Amino acid sequence: MGNFDDAVPGGSISKPIMIALGALLVGKLLGGKSAPEETQQPNQPANSGADDGGLLGNLGGLAGGLGGLGGLGGLLGKLTEAGQGSVADSWVKPGQNEPIAPGNLENALGSQTISDLARQAGISEQELLTQLSKVLPGVVDKLTPQGQIPNQAQIAALLRS
Repeated sequence: MGNFDDAVPGGSISKPIMIALGALLVGKLLGGKSAPEETQQPNQPANSGADDGGLLGNLGGLAGGLGGLGGLGGLLGKLTEAGQGSVADSWVKPGQNEPIAPGNLENALGSQTISDLARQAGISEQELLTQLSKVLPGVVDKLTPQGQIPNQAQIAALLRS
């Protein structure tokens, strides 16, 4: 994971955020074993209002649901749709990365995705958004050194290294 330490102000990405990044950018969890066992029990009580067909408490379902974002390309597309296109472009292209506000990130990803990611990472939604909004510009920048969007296998390999 040392690969991304220089991508973030402060110099390191916490494990929960790496888990969230893996789920978000690759659409599946890295190596499975980094997830604590208790998150894999399918019989967790569902949160009220989350009638999304059993995505909850189920790693496969979570990965499938987030995989629907289409990895990095899908994430950038969502940001663009939410009016954050110039910000997302600044991360992909060489040069200064524009910051993104946690609220804008939540608007782009959708509250369901944020809540799934937070549950997966074992942190609050607020903490996830705060951390992710700090980390994402640098990580996307590192994933796109020539302004090219890597495929999900390449991203998975980078996140693992």
